[in-house]
Amino acid sequence: MKKISHFILFLGLLIMYNGCTDKFLEKEPLDQFSDDIYWKTEKEVSTFAWGFYTSYFTGYGSGFTWGKYFSGETLNDDFAPTTPTAFPKNVPSSGGSWSFTWVRKANLFIDRINRVPMSDEAKRHWKGVARFFRALEYNDLVKNFGDVPWYNMPLEENAPDLYRPRDPQVLILDSVLADFRYAAENVRASDNTLGPKAQIVNKYTVLAFMSRVFLYHGTRVKYWGLDATKATEYLEAAKWAAAEVMKSGGYSLSASYRSLFNSLDLAGNPEIIMYRQYATAQSTHSLHSYVNKEAQTGASKNAVESYLCADGLPISISSTYKGDKTISDVLANRDSRIKETFATALRLPGVASNYSTSGYAVVKFYNDAIKDLPDGNSNTNTTDAPIIRYGEVLLNYAEACAELGAITQSDLDKSINILRARNGIAMPALQVVGNSPAVNGVVYDDPKRDSSVPSLIWEIRRERRVELMMEGFRNDDLKRWRKYQYLDTKSNADINRGLGSENLTTQKPQ
Repeated sequence: MKKISHFILFLGLLIMYNGCTDKFLEKEPLDQFSDDIYWKTEKEVSTFAWGFYTSYFTGYGSGFTWGKYFSGETLNDDFAPTTPTAFPKNVPSSGGSWSFTWVRKANLFIDRINRVPMSDEAKRHWKGVARFFRALEYNDLVKNFGDVPWYNMPLEENAPDLYRPRDPQVLILDSVLADFRYAAENVRASDNTLGPKAQIVNKYTVLAFMSRVFLYHGTRVKYWGLDATKATEYLEAAKWAAAEVMKSGGYSLSASYRSLFNSLDLAGNPEIIMYRQYATAQSTHSLHSYVNKEAQTGASKNAVESYLCADGLPISISSTYKGDKTISDVLANRDSRIKETFATALRLPGVASNYSTSGYAVVKFYNDAIKDLPDGNSNTNTTDAPIIRYGEVLLNYAEACAELGAITQSDLDKSINILRARNGIAMPALQVVGNSPAVNGVVYDDPKRDSSVPSLIWEIRRERRVELMMEGFRNDDLKRWRKYQYLDTKSNADINRGLGSENLTTQKPQ
């Protein structure tokens, strides 16, 4: 009996020892996070949010890239490619396979916030940030694929809903609008926990993007005839969001148009709502190098001719336009933004090493102070990139008002005419007389306008094209307006031409 008792005692101690050993060995890894232990404080929540930034705030990209500038934009009438782009006869149903990785990440973010011991205000703020990123991802999905399945929770590997059919895009956009509205109501107006130079999503970032996203979808739904009622709702949302930024009083135009695009430090610029910072040996790009000493895809003659003359009239009717015999003539007596965007000398293929395909070279992103420094060449460029700025918000407001059929002189005076009055620009104010554009009280109508576009909307679109020239918006604009026919190089030869047909002509494919 004594031996049996000793054996039982030994066995018990062995079990206890093994149990303690197992608990000792079952430690969480020290070199990585796991979902079970990560969500402890607001700091971890904030850190998780940073994972979305480079995906949605691309800026000038990273390394040997320049973000969404130039690349992928040659299929629009602002650019003059070396050879005309041919459209495929059989258009594929989509651009390729889709991914819902970022949707799941946003949904997981929303779900895990509930685990973190923090105030209700903090939870609402971070859920707003997460829903903002989910809205941006679904905006991209709808733009690329139309109808897509809507997911509002993180699904497991074998969940049946993974294979659910597509939902109508208007239903998706309603959900995106709900996400934006929640974010606009709950995301903090400011968050300087990482210092004043840190770029952190706030209420006005949300509102600015809301104006961009729903101007796009409002006009797309309208011009593609998808749902007139929803088009109005989305345009009203864009107008409201822009108006909220405008009345905040927190933003104004930069004193220098060019400094928005070629600055080494955008911190403190009053026009910037969100920007991407670059720094030597940390994060760099190559856009400055591209517009500095490299050959580039240049602007089309059509784009250059869209700039008004200094008297506020189109070149087709202004008595001050000198013609296009020389580049000096082209640039004389024009909206000053033309010289802030394009070089004052032609850079012709076969003549200049840093030529432009059209001769018109873009200098909007160029900073002369770093042209020969490492910061201005190769992939080590450090100029900061605007992500979204107040100038765009003003344009979004004006266009939304016009598309809703209710734009007034007051609307123009607090949007487009502020842009025209920018320091160094000083263009005459755009006026509305009846439903027509006017300058200095004189109604005009550009004889070169698309006859299917009302004259006032044509001028508002012109203002958008000029202010945002070469910033990567035009392709989306043509899509949402259903105006891809502008890319027809047979009907619009100026798309593929530079300064005068005697200097540069469209090259025919071999």
